[in-house]
Amino acid sequence: MPESRGAYRAFRPIATRWMDNDAYGHVNNVVYYSWFDTAVNAYLIERGVLDIDAGETIGLVIETQCNYFASLTFPQTVDVGIRVARLGTSSVRYEVGIFGNSDLTAAKGHFVHVYVDRVTRRPVSLPVNLRSVLETLI
Repeated sequence: MPESRGAYRAFRPIATRWMDNDAYGHVNNVVYYSWFDTAVNAYLIERGVLDIDAGETIGLVIETQCNYFASLTFPQTVDVGIRVARLGTSSVRYEVGIFGNSDLTAAKGHFVHVYVDRVTRRPVSLPVNLRSVLETLI
């Protein structure tokens, strides 16, 4: 079921691109997953808890899902809402809502990051500073 903007804790506007539309004239489903990644990772980078170049801990996506309720199309700016649904020892479940020109989600979904050591790729406990930022999204 679609959800309202009030269900999400943070938002990122993202402009659609010409190449996002598919042959049927709407944004292709794979683009939504890119928006999920963009919104969450930009949020973490901006808060200084994700260093994609040299950080010791990185998040690997192990699960993802999306439901679609309304079409979006170029040219349009979407708002991507994010929240944390579950915060574990080494993992986090992000829930993401995509909004067009409505207060209800055009699409919503989730993905799970497992945080691992960059070198060994073995799960590690969430760093304290990352956990603190994630707690603000609950």
